[in-house]
Amino acid sequence: MIERTTVAIVGAGPTGLLLAGDLARAGVDVTVLERRGTESNLTRAFGVHARTLEQLDARGLADEVVAGGAPVERLRLFDHLRINLATLPTRFPYLLITPQYNVESVLEKRATAAGARIVRDAQVTAVRQDADGVALTVDGATVRADYAVGADGVHSAVRDALGLPFPGKSVLKSIMLADVRLTHAPEDVLAVNAVGDAFAFVAPFGDGWHRIFAWDRRKQLPDTAPVTLDEFRDVMRRALGTDFGLQEARWMSRFHSDERQAPHYRVGRVFLAGDAAHVHSPAGGQGMNTGLQDAANLGWKLAAAVQGWAPDGLLDTYESERHPVGRLVLRSSGAIIRMAMVRSRAGRLTRNLLGGAALHLPPVARKAAGTISGIGIDYPRAPRAQDVPLQDSRRLYEVLRAGKFVLLAPEEAQSALDGRHDRVVLASPADATMPWTLVRPDAHIAWRGGPAGLRTALLETGTPTS
Repeated sequence: MIERTTVAIVGAGPTGLLLAGDLARAGVDVTVLERRGTESNLTRAFGVHARTLEQLDARGLADEVVAGGAPVERLRLFDHLRINLATLPTRFPYLLITPQYNVESVLEKRATAAGARIVRDAQVTAVRQDADGVALTVDGATVRADYAVGADGVHSAVRDALGLPFPGKSVLKSIMLADVRLTHAPEDVLAVNAVGDAFAFVAPFGDGWHRIFAWDRRKQLPDTAPVTLDEFRDVMRRALGTDFGLQEARWMSRFHSDERQAPHYRVGRVFLAGDAAHVHSPAGGQGMNTGLQDAANLGWKLAAAVQGWAPDGLLDTYESERHPVGRLVLRSSGAIIRMAMVRSRAGRLTRNLLGGAALHLPPVARKAAGTISGIGIDYPRAPRAQDVPLQDSRRLYEVLRAGKFVLLAPEEAQSALDGRHDRVVLASPADATMPWTLVRPDAHIAWRGGPAGLRTALLETGTPTS
């Protein structure tokens, strides 16, 4: 066990691994402390949304993740309601169905290659702060760090150590989860439907196994109750009209779904990210995606603080930008699950009629697709940066792989930078009429304007001089 690190991340799930890779790439000494001793490929997350794929693209990882998944361009919520993702303004106009462990594998390889340390069998039991940093108690030993991040899930030891509440409630109890083999696969990549007293969801892993979520209003049991294949077959037949020839399961479990959010994502030198900060229903497949986007927002800001060039208040913007997003995801995923739980036939007919009519309105359809995919989620002062083509045949997100700010401007802007800004890459957009645009390392726009405003923009972002 090490005694000292600059940033300690608790939890080696997708959120912690992406954050560790970003920090290590920026030259920050980072250690990930993971309580599990071995890898587990039996995870709940199953899909990667478009905005998350953009963040992976900005790290050179998207193509590898996409190669291991199946794209879905239209999401079926229930009955005949569809959300069309194919028209999203992105390279990735779809939901990618791929198991969480595939994403974790790619992120872990990147993090370790960049120099991050991952320590397993490391149980964090206490976190204390003082004037010099953070002290974490790990299996009786003490690890000192300048900053710490709790990415350790719903039952976060870091959140508990900070004394932060986790207000909210259980939305659904006795959700059944399994990885199974089917005699014949659904015609669509995803099979999903709700019929009032039951719902079922089936998605392929691409290796012959399928992930199933199932819920039975008639049979509400505690999480510890065993699950049988016959229960799955019954719910699938009622919700989907068939059990697709369900044969066997490599694992099954029962769990409950909560809606909770910590009131703060930062307490001094300690931060929360992913499920440690927010948890919600599995509807819409938002959990892993929201956590990865937390990490993308926090990573460059922590690196700036460690390296001494962060402007005043930069670390505070992690909470001010990401906490509202977490609240939005709780509302949107909660709305989906509550609509799926409508019990009466009349209520379901009304839901389908009104929902179908609304989704035929282009503004509503765009809003729904943008929200669930993350493409439509901006920060108040930092909208999402689109992946514009450049004059040298590259794309903006390819240039972002350096982990630096990118100034989209003509070549003559180099003189405005005066060679002093070692964290800004100049890239000339193919569209010569595009205003000068400074893009943050997390693919959000920091500033847009003309040559006269560039110096002020650089000072406000804290971009250091060499």
